[in-house]
Amino acid sequence: MFPASRYSCQAHKCIRALKTVQKEHTLAQLYTALHRRPCSSVSAPRITTHYTIHPREKDQRWEGIEMERFADEADVVIVGGGPAGLSAAIRLKQLANEHQKELRVCLVEKASQIGAHTLSGACLEPSALSELFPDWKERGAPLNTPVTEDVFSILTEKYRIPVPILPGLPMRNHGNYIVRLGNFVRWLGEQAEELGVEMYPGYAAAEVLFHEDGSVKGIATNDVGIAKDGSPKDVFERGMELHAKVTLFGEGCHGHLAKQLYKQFNLRENCEPQTYAIGLKELWVIDEKKWRPGRVEHSVGWPLNRNTYGGSFLYHLNEGEPLVALGFVVGLDYTNPYLSPFREFQRWKHHPSVAPTLEGGHRIAYGARALNEGGLQSIPKLTFPGGLLIGCSPGFMNVPKIKGTHTAMKSGMLAAEAIFPKVTEGTDSETAGLHVPEYAEALKNSWVWKELHSVRNIRPSFHNYFGLYGGMIYTGIFYWIFRGKEPWTLKHCGLDAHQLKPAKDCAPIEYPKPDGKISFDLLSSVALSGTNHEGDQPPHLTLKDDSIPVTRNLGIYDGPEQRFCPAGVYEYVPLETGDGMRLQINAQNCVHCKTCDIKDPSQNINWVVPEGGGGPAYNGM
Repeated sequence: MFPASRYSCQAHKCIRALKTVQKEHTLAQLYTALHRRPCSSVSAPRITTHYTIHPREKDQRWEGIEMERFADEADVVIVGGGPAGLSAAIRLKQLANEHQKELRVCLVEKASQIGAHTLSGACLEPSALSELFPDWKERGAPLNTPVTEDVFSILTEKYRIPVPILPGLPMRNHGNYIVRLGNFVRWLGEQAEELGVEMYPGYAAAEVLFHEDGSVKGIATNDVGIAKDGSPKDVFERGMELHAKVTLFGEGCHGHLAKQLYKQFNLRENCEPQTYAIGLKELWVIDEKKWRPGRVEHSVGWPLNRNTYGGSFLYHLNEGEPLVALGFVVGLDYTNPYLSPFREFQRWKHHPSVAPTLEGGHRIAYGARALNEGGLQSIPKLTFPGGLLIGCSPGFMNVPKIKGTHTAMKSGMLAAEAIFPKVTEGTDSETAGLHVPEYAEALKNSWVWKELHSVRNIRPSFHNYFGLYGGMIYTGIFYWIFRGKEPWTLKHCGLDAHQLKPAKDCAPIEYPKPDGKISFDLLSSVALSGTNHEGDQPPHLTLKDDSIPVTRNLGIYDGPEQRFCPAGVYEYVPLETGDGMRLQINAQNCVHCKTCDIKDPSQNINWVVPEGGGGPAYNGM
C-alpha cells in the first residue's frame, strides 16, 4: 500500500476498519450450493443467495442494519490495476508533475496484491512502454528475455508442419520480449506509487454510482461480512464510496461493471457483439539441456478441428532458471458442447513436437483467463458522462498478434492525456461527471486504431467452410500483400453463447486420461493457481434463475459449464433422492476468468465480484 500519510484521514480510518473485518474472515470453506429440486414439495436451499439477485430491501434479516457508506473524493478514480489502469494513473501523475498541478488519483484493484490476478502469455511489444518510460531499462523493468527465435507451425496429430513467418506478418516477434506479465504489472505499480498514485489493492469495485443527472459519480467497493446464505454477520461493514470527476474503467476482459455501463448508456448500439477466447497457461521448470532462452513457438491445428479457432504458445524465459511458459487458446465461438478447453490443452502437451520439451520437467503454476477477440468491429462507444473505458474492458487486443498489453497501455495513456486538462481547469461540477469525448477521437487517430484496422478481418475470416485453412489463405493474400487495406469489413457470427449446438447433434469427445507427468487433472491444476475465497460469503457466480441449469443447460446441452469452466466450479451431481440431478457450484475454485458468464448458452450466469482479495494468487503469470 502507499504510505498512509498520502491518504485523507477519513479514508485511512475506513481502510483500517475494512481490513479489521477482512482479518476476521480466515476460514476458507468450499461452498456447495444445492439446486432446488424440481417437482418436489421439499424446499431446498437456493443456489443463488447474492443480493444482486435477492435484494436486501425485501429480506427481513437486513432490517435495522446500518447501510450508510463512507464517501471520499478524488479527482480521478481508476478501476483495475492492470496495464491499462496503471498506465493511465502513471501518465496522469506525470502530467500533473510537468504542469505543477495537484491531482489526486485513486486506483482500486480486487486482487490482494497488484499483479496477483494478471495472466498472459506473454510476448510484449514495448512500443507503449517506451512512450510511457523512455528509460524503462534504467528503471529496471522486468523485460529480461528478448525474442531470439520465432517458430510458427501447423500441427497434425503426429507431425509439425513449419510455416515461414514472412516480414510484415502479425505473428513476427522481432524486437519483442518474453515476460511474466504479473511481474511487469507489479513493476508498473511500483512506478505508480513512486509518482503518488493512491493504490487500494484488495478492494473490489462492486457498484457504479451515478449523479441525479445520470452521469457516473464514482464507484463503491464491496460490502464485507455477509454469510453465504445472504444474511449479515456480526462483523458486517459497508464498502466505501469513491467519488471522482472522471472514473476510468479498466477491469479487464468482460468486466462486470462494464456490462452495467453498456446497458446504462447503450454503448454497444453501433458495434458488433464481442467475441472471446479462453486462454489456459502453465509454467514449467524444464531440463536445462532443453532450455533455449528467447525461443517463441506458436502453433495452430491439432488437437482442434479446422472449424474451431485456437492455437498454442510455448515461450522459453530467461529468468535465472530454465522456465517455459506454455498455453492453449480456444475461441469461445466453438459449437460442440462436449469440448473441454482444459482437456484440449492437456492433450496438446502430448504432441510429439511438445512433449520432449516437458519430459523430465515439473509444472509450477496454472491459470486461465478470457480474451477479447472481436477486434475493431466489437469496440463499443468508449466515453459517457463521468467515465471512460480503457484496456481489455472494451477490447483492444490484436488477435493475430496474440497481443493486447501494448494497446491496453496506450489506451490508458491516451485517456489520461484527454482527461487531464478537464480535471485540472476547475470547471467541474459537484452534480455531474465530466464527459471526455476527446479520448475516443485521440484513440482513433493513434497507432492503436491503425493497427486494429489493418487486422480487422483476420479473425472473422476463419468463419468459412475451410475454417483454419481458409482463414490462413485469406490472411496471406489480404494482409501480407495488401496490409489489410481491403475496402470491406467482415462480420463475426454473433454472441459466443449462441453458437453451441444441442448435445444430440454433436459427437461426444473422448479425452485420454492424464498421466500425471505431462498432463494433469483439473483439481490438481487449480491448486497451483493459489485461488482462494472466504468460504462463508454468497457465491459470486450468481444465477438469474436457479431452475435453468438443469432444465435447459443440462437437458439440451448436457451441462457444458462443467466442461468450459477451467477451474471445476460447476458440477452436476445426483440428487440425494436419486430422482434427478442438481447443479453444484464450487465458488471457492473460481480463477476469475469470466468464461462462464460469456459462454453460458442460457446467459443465466452473472459473474460479480467476491469479497476483495479473493481469487487466484498468481506469481508472475
